[in-house]
Amino acid sequence: MVADSKLPLQSSNNVNTKASKTIEETYQKKTQLEHILLRPDTYIGSIEQHTQRLWVYENDEMVHRDIKYVPGLYKIFDEILVNAADNKQRDPSMDSIKVVIDAEQNLISVHNNGDGVPVEIHQEEKVYVPELIFGHLLTSSNYDDNVKKTTGGRNGYGAKLTNIFSTEFVIETADGKRQKKYKQVFKNNMGNKTEPVITKCKEGENWTRVTFKPDLAKFNMTHLEDDVVALMRKRVFDLAGCLGKTVKVELNGKRIAVKSFLDYVNLYLSAASKNRSEPLPRISEKVNARWEVCVSLSEGQFQQVSFVNSIATIKGGTHVDYVTNQISNYVMNAVNKKNKNANVKAHNVKNHLWVFVNALIDNPAFDSQTKETLTLRQSSFGSKCELPEDFLKKVAKSGVVDNLLQWAEFKHSKDLKKTDGTKSGSIRGIPKLDDANEAGGRNSDKCTLILTEGDSAKSLAVAGLSVVGRNHYGVYPLRGKLLNVREASHKQLMENAEIQNLKRILGLQQNKEYTDVKSLRYGHLMIMTDQDHDGSHIKGLLINFIHSFWPSLLKVKSFMVEFITPIVKATRKVNKQEEELCFYTMPEYQAWKESLGNNAKSWKIKYYKGLGTSTGPEGKKYFKDIDKHMKEFVWEGDRDGDAIELAFSKKKIEARKNWLRQFEPGTHLDHNDKLINYSDFINKELILFSMADLQRSIPSMVDGLKPGQRKILFCAFKRNFVHEAKVSQFSGYVSEHSAYHHGEQSLCSTIVGMAQDFVGSNNINLLRPGGQFGTRNQGGKDAASARYIFTNLTTITRYLFRKDDDGLLDYLNEDGQSIEPSWYVPVIPMVLVNGSEGIGTGWSSYIPNYNPRDIVANVRRLLNGEPMEPMHPWYRGFKGTIEKTASKESGVTYTISGIVEEVDETTLKITELPIRRWTQDYKEFLESIITANDSFIKEFKQYSDDRTVHFEVFMTEENMMLAKQEGLMKKFKLTTTVSTSNMHLFDSRGMIKKYDTPEEILDEFYHLRLEFYEKRRKHMLDTLELELLKMDNKVRFILDVVKGNIIVNNRKRADLFLELQEKGFTPFPKKTKGVEVAVAGDIDHEGEPELSPEATRASDYDYLLSMAIGTLTLEKVQELCSDRDKLEHEVEELRKHTPKSLWLKDLEELEKQLDEQDQADLEAEEENSKNRAKGGVAGKKARRPVAPKNPKKVNKKDDPQVPEASEISSTTAMEAENVPAVVKPKGRAGAKKKTKKVRFFVSYI
Repeated sequence: MVADSKLPLQSSNNVNTKASKTIEETYQKKTQLEHILLRPDTYIGSIEQHTQRLWVYENDEMVHRDIKYVPGLYKIFDEILVNAADNKQRDPSMDSIKVVIDAEQNLISVHNNGDGVPVEIHQEEKVYVPELIFGHLLTSSNYDDNVKKTTGGRNGYGAKLTNIFSTEFVIETADGKRQKKYKQVFKNNMGNKTEPVITKCKEGENWTRVTFKPDLAKFNMTHLEDDVVALMRKRVFDLAGCLGKTVKVELNGKRIAVKSFLDYVNLYLSAASKNRSEPLPRISEKVNARWEVCVSLSEGQFQQVSFVNSIATIKGGTHVDYVTNQISNYVMNAVNKKNKNANVKAHNVKNHLWVFVNALIDNPAFDSQTKETLTLRQSSFGSKCELPEDFLKKVAKSGVVDNLLQWAEFKHSKDLKKTDGTKSGSIRGIPKLDDANEAGGRNSDKCTLILTEGDSAKSLAVAGLSVVGRNHYGVYPLRGKLLNVREASHKQLMENAEIQNLKRILGLQQNKEYTDVKSLRYGHLMIMTDQDHDGSHIKGLLINFIHSFWPSLLKVKSFMVEFITPIVKATRKVNKQEEELCFYTMPEYQAWKESLGNNAKSWKIKYYKGLGTSTGPEGKKYFKDIDKHMKEFVWEGDRDGDAIELAFSKKKIEARKNWLRQFEPGTHLDHNDKLINYSDFINKELILFSMADLQRSIPSMVDGLKPGQRKILFCAFKRNFVHEAKVSQFSGYVSEHSAYHHGEQSLCSTIVGMAQDFVGSNNINLLRPGGQFGTRNQGGKDAASARYIFTNLTTITRYLFRKDDDGLLDYLNEDGQSIEPSWYVPVIPMVLVNGSEGIGTGWSSYIPNYNPRDIVANVRRLLNGEPMEPMHPWYRGFKGTIEKTASKESGVTYTISGIVEEVDETTLKITELPIRRWTQDYKEFLESIITANDSFIKEFKQYSDDRTVHFEVFMTEENMMLAKQEGLMKKFKLTTTVSTSNMHLFDSRGMIKKYDTPEEILDEFYHLRLEFYEKRRKHMLDTLELELLKMDNKVRFILDVVKGNIIVNNRKRADLFLELQEKGFTPFPKKTKGVEVAVAGDIDHEGEPELSPEATRASDYDYLLSMAIGTLTLEKVQELCSDRDKLEHEVEELRKHTPKSLWLKDLEELEKQLDEQDQADLEAEEENSKNRAKGGVAGKKARRPVAPKNPKKVNKKDDPQVPEASEISSTTAMEAENVPAVVKPKGRAGAKKKTKKVRFFVSYI
């Protein structure tokens, strides 16, 4: 016994093998018939009873329930049924199928009146054809795969399997063609057969009937069970639905009331709609003679009922996928278009569809003899089923889109619940959180979480905690702006660490209704941000976050609060006591300042642009008076919720536009109130951010500039920026002198953008690019770092923005300093010259570039009272074509095309790309074609440089022909479109306005600019006349001193002052600088003479008394007289001018500058062509020559020795200014100078 227990385990094969078996008994050969009976599952499926949820027909309706059936028995019934249906394909005149299912007699009969089986002896097999078909295995009429057939039979088993698994099988047929009727009986599983009985029949009498008694013992059954019969009945209804109205189908002598596929589908949908308040939709389409499709809705699980050549494919297959994929993709796009955050995939859509398909397929192939799944590839179907657009639209409107949106929302909500917080005493793993000691405890409702704008603001809050303590106050710094959760995608929400941290810190649970704060870790949420526009936006985003997911929380008293700090402090000393005033909004401060008038000088003003400006002691001071600084948000009804949605929902775009249109300057929130309702916050504080955002994004119609660009231009003029400096240095100057409060990187990018001159950028670059400012290779993204590149004003800029206009502009004031004007008034509208693109709150804008010469020509026409000519987009240096292709009320559409030339039968040359399609991107596009499986090009070569495009593409002759047929422009994506339908700009009053045509912009600009020419004329006259008066006084004063009428030496200043006053000399008071603007090359213009003796001061005659002793000479008098005569002449000439003549003069000077720019471009192009020719097509890059400092004085023709841009030294602007004597070159002498000096000179200019 012990020995037996230690025997090794034996395999089942060894155990089952008996030593007594002979080789013959072990290895056997069976006949085909014996094999079918021994292994029936290979042929007809399982012969064991299965329980499955299926549709059956009972009690005159379709029922979906669990049934018990034997798949093999169902299969042998189905084979005979499909044979009858197949006869419809052979004989279209067939119009009747009669089925009898007699459960008591265990008898099934299927009769059809199509062409009978030929009653004739098969010459090769020597038996009658009916016997061959129904009594001999592997016989079929479907073996020739070269013949496309849409029948169900394929492998030659079919009806023979029914015969084999029957105790009795009777075949009867009438062959009208041969006028013979045939009957033969098979018994004992096709083991025995009778001799066929052949009788006569009438000519034209055709039918076939198969009657059989299933061998129930083979299926472990004793009788035909109710479930099996119900399934067989349903299968007969299938047949009626597939064959349609041309075939009458009877069951047990009663005609089935299904005359079409839609009638059949209705049986399912009517049954499924029983427990629904509304019936299921049904969208049907007979696509063609071979395809019928119907679609309805399913609840979360894909359902399909499908047929291939009348075979019920209960598991679907490639035909169902073919139809379903079209529907799923269309609906998926519709859902994601309606809500981009839904992120629904095609398989998600499929789970909400119930698809019915009835198809006729050529020579179908299935996964097995049971034919439950079609496996034939779509390309072999023999027909197409392209669902029409109207059908797909109906499906989308059936409710499936709404169902999917609800499902997506539910899924997202379920996912978000995973990130829920809980009320716990302490939480770990959240960086930078200073948790309140009692957060999540018994006194959590008394705790306040302070959310600050960045780490520096947190430092201020932490300083304040020393006053209020840490038990009930926690601090968490936000990193910039919170996500707009209302428009965020599910992925963004799930991956946003800040939102997940806030849920954990506060203990928020997704979709929970809150009536109080007892279940939260904190009872109050305090927002502590900067008092500027961006700070207001952060407050709004936090309110939006809570309102989107937990709107009930906003109704809880004192849950949401804000902590305000001053944006401006005004201090002064009164009786040795310091008086301090705090202002919390800029409009509030401006109103106070205006109320003081000239008395504001006694106050010292300090601006607090951020919380980081406040010191630690100031922070403690704020928290000591926390009741004054803490404001509570209150909910006053649905109006508050509507206001929040208005500000942050994409569905409210039009309403948001109207909201911004109704904005009134001076609007602000009164921070004296303790309670602030949400609608007031949105309409009086957040709207200020929206307006500022809009102004940052959309330019002014007048000068075509956005605020950042305007600040740069202002500082360039103020600095008289004719000598180059590093972009990084200049950006610092702009920040300092124009109150620029945003990132340095953003400012540098704007400077670079204003200097770019490659094709597709600026038609007239206002700044000069000294170095790599980006090329058309990458659309400017290949610009060098700001610390490596230099810039300065281009010469043409001052011909566009005339210095004479500087004194007429409305300059803004910020931080106590005068900064850029509201807008400049250029000679022509620059927004049309350089175009514009931007997206702001409520609006976006796109303006194409136009030819400055066309604009000048139209201005001349307006000045002459002539109608304008239509203007079309134009881009400097672009060699392709721009064609008007569509014109609508909303605007005109233009097609911009590159250039492609056919070199020979296999080669194309591409020498221009559409505007803003960059060379590198296009190269990657060509590479993607080559690497694709269906590539139509063999290879390409690139000869492009930084200024030109040149690709050579090689193809086969066949592909070249196909590409030409499709169109080379389309095939190679060499076209793009621009439109004038979205030309939004700020007008001269600061109101957003839509312009329909460039001519409309020019017309509005014309009237404004003409007014300014009148103002300029008056201003210049006043200035010249004042200067003339001053010069007259100087001449008279010098003559009186020379003649001895006025004694200056050894006299008291007061006496001299009285004498000058008595002799009638005009006083010129010194103009106080204050907040006056300083412009490029500007000198202090003395103010108007004030002749009132009471107002005159001794210093008002400094312009006379401060003259140097050297001026008291006869020569100086003569010089002053000459200058006076010149001034008088200038005044006379100016008086003759009209505003229109002044404008025409400016236009002439501008056109000369445009001629010089065109000449420079032409020379650069010629130089580039020469260099390319020298080095072959792919020669060295030719860079554009550096523009001279003063092209009017230094001309390349006069000085051919000026070195190329590549020779420019990296000398900094600071070093260049320290060179003591750099003289501009004359003739060829420049070439003799030392290389170093030449380089300094070129760098300097």
